[in-house]
Amino acid sequence: MIRVFCAIAVCGLALCSPALADGGGPDPGVMQGWTGVTAPGQQLRYVTLPGGRATVIASVSRSSGRVWGSRAVAGSWGVPMVANDGSTGGLSRDGRLLVLAGWNPPKVYGQLRTTSRFLLVSTRSLKVWRRVTLPGDFSYDALSPGGGTLYLIEHTSSKNVTTYRVRAYDLMARHLLPRVIADRRQASWLMHGTPVTRTASSDGRWVYTLYQQPGGYPFVHALNAAASTAICIGIPWKGVQDILPMVRLRLDERAGSLTLQTFHGRPLFVVDTTTFWVSRVTSRRGGFWSFLRL
Repeated sequence: MIRVFCAIAVCGLALCSPALADGGGPDPGVMQGWTGVTAPGQQLRYVTLPGGRATVIASVSRSSGRVWGSRAVAGSWGVPMVANDGSTGGLSRDGRLLVLAGWNPPKVYGQLRTTSRFLLVSTRSLKVWRRVTLPGDFSYDALSPGGGTLYLIEHTSSKNVTTYRVRAYDLMARHLLPRVIADRRQASWLMHGTPVTRTASSDGRWVYTLYQQPGGYPFVHALNAAASTAICIGIPWKGVQDILPMVRLRLDERAGSLTLQTFHGRPLFVVDTTTFWVSRVTSRRGGFWSFLRL
């Protein structure tokens, strides 16, 4: 059994066509068109479509592809992306609230934005319920299960765009909470890394994101979105991290396990979601996987 905790790290760039990204900035980008966002048990999928100086928000049946409703809002908005593999977020677990992120990259390459914007949309009417505007450079991270807390990535350095910290915004009180959401066992609340892929528990309580960290261990950032706490779980990966984009996360809630596996389903590491212990899955097979030196 292996238990390795990472030197705190988190999000960087994510790009998935057709998505909008900052072209070198810290924001993981937003998705317009494509698959949009949905949630377990929901019958509808929500997509954003560019429409000149406006953005069209549409609700689409997951089973038939039928468009159930649409509404245009002024400005450029998109479904927030949360990882390099095209994972998206923004829909509350009860399906009532949709968070969209504004597309406003910095005017100068490599600099941080001075203002960040978000739309809170009622999925029933597709009307804008509230607008959130924050000074500074923030991007979407997650929603609490009940939709009352919006978790954000605050980018803190233009010198290293992958440096940031996790913050919480109280949607009812309409203000950013002062406390940083971080693993309290870590020496620093500043984090570094690039998100590879994401999965979450069916109730939306736990959000698991795999991060790539060149020069260190890759890790899984486990956010307890109900309690506003986080655990950072280092993965004892000995091979080149360039292959990490081929890895996905599979959560087995009954077994209490989170498996890092290949596209073809071959398990590499297993995380106990209660103790956060990491086990390496050994294999006698050679060839390509031996090259990874897992």
